[in-house]
Amino acid sequence: MPLASDYTFNPTTRRSAGHRLIKSSDGDTLVVEQPIRLVSCDTPEKAQYAGRPETAQPKLDLCRQRLEGDFYDELPAELRTYLIGKLTGDAAERHILAAVDASAHFDAILDRRLTRPDGRQRRTAVLPTGEIIDTYGRMLAYVAPWFDNTDADPLPLPTSPERRTFNLDMIADGWAAFFPIYPSLPRLSDMRIAVAAAEEAWDDRKGMWAAYGDSLLLGYEYRMCIKLAAASAGDEGVAEAFQRTCIDLRTLKIVGAFGFPAVPPSLRLWVWNDELEDAQAALGLLD
Repeated sequence: MPLASDYTFNPTTRRSAGHRLIKSSDGDTLVVEQPIRLVSCDTPEKAQYAGRPETAQPKLDLCRQRLEGDFYDELPAELRTYLIGKLTGDAAERHILAAVDASAHFDAILDRRLTRPDGRQRRTAVLPTGEIIDTYGRMLAYVAPWFDNTDADPLPLPTSPERRTFNLDMIADGWAAFFPIYPSLPRLSDMRIAVAAAEEAWDDRKGMWAAYGDSLLLGYEYRMCIKLAAASAGDEGVAEAFQRTCIDLRTLKIVGAFGFPAVPPSLRLWVWNDELEDAQAALGLLD
């Protein structure tokens, strides 16, 4: 039987990604090894992204030269000044070292919080959100320890630090920049907790800022600069590096793809440029 002619549903899909098959339990259920991207937080990039410091630093140097010259003259002076101030001669080395330290800090959190008092390993609680799967095949989620809620493993009170997600741990400890991206946002009460933790980490210069200074390129800033260096033309670099629009969480005002330097790192909300109209309606964003 032919389908109705008005069947026009077009599902949202992502490109496929290869995952290792763990097992199958029946004819329509299987278990795969699934990478998970912690949402709302962003750690510095390791050397895998743009090479070791001796390889990455020339790329950042080229980005600085382009920002100082007329290659990117369409970018606002305030943005160029902001990025130039972070593109120091040791920017790549400090960023990559911060990435290594952030990874070690994360491993320590996992070891501590996933070990039960009796020494056994806890399971993890995974809460997928927003887009669910990103363009790289990673599940977008908030992740926390799983408690069995038994006498031997009671569920902590909601206010207990032991109920925090690993996402929040990394933000609060200053080893991840707060990086909320619509539509993968927490509910309002959790957003307030995350913003408060991010503000404290930034104001008190915890974690990566304590170790590597205020001029440390954040993860998304580092990726921007590498893309600006890689482009063969100015308009190509701008399109590739600035695919998201920034919102000031204090006012819900749209500051644009280039206006984020005017907003403290702890108060930046991001929206993909092609989803701005939807986000504006859903969140009540102000022009």
